[in-house]
Amino acid sequence: MEHVENKGLNADLIEDDLENCCRGEGLCGQCQGRACNIGFAKQCIKEYKRTPKKEVAGGASQLPIIDLKSFEEAELETGIAHILKECKNCKEDHTEECIINVIRNCYEVSLLGDIHLYEGTALQYLMYLKDNYPETAGNIAGIYRDMA
Repeated sequence: MEHVENKGLNADLIEDDLENCCRGEGLCGQCQGRACNIGFAKQCIKEYKRTPKKEVAGGASQLPIIDLKSFEEAELETGIAHILKECKNCKEDHTEECIINVIRNCYEVSLLGDIHLYEGTALQYLMYLKDNYPETAGNIAGIYRDMA
């Protein structure tokens, strides 16, 4: 499989979005790191920047799905829209361990409370969200559409 960096992953944008979502030690207390959805995603993107690889080994199974911290919905929606723009609509080549998928899952758990099916296309995912989370889907789709 091709490395994501050859497909144009904007790691700086993703890292900025994650920083915007992070509540910081001032609000959270001590950083939970990998035990926090945003902290886990931040560590994934930092590792990617050190050693660009398409997949996060064991990433899907390491997601901190029991992280119950609340985050700003608007920041999470922006993060999802941006990560969807980074997706290259791989369809049948989609893997659960793809860094883009792992980070999207982190956002999902924080925003929606669980991981949701992703079939390798942003359009199908947005249609799924529209059926199940219409207001959230509208917000994400608006941000996605307005991106250059």
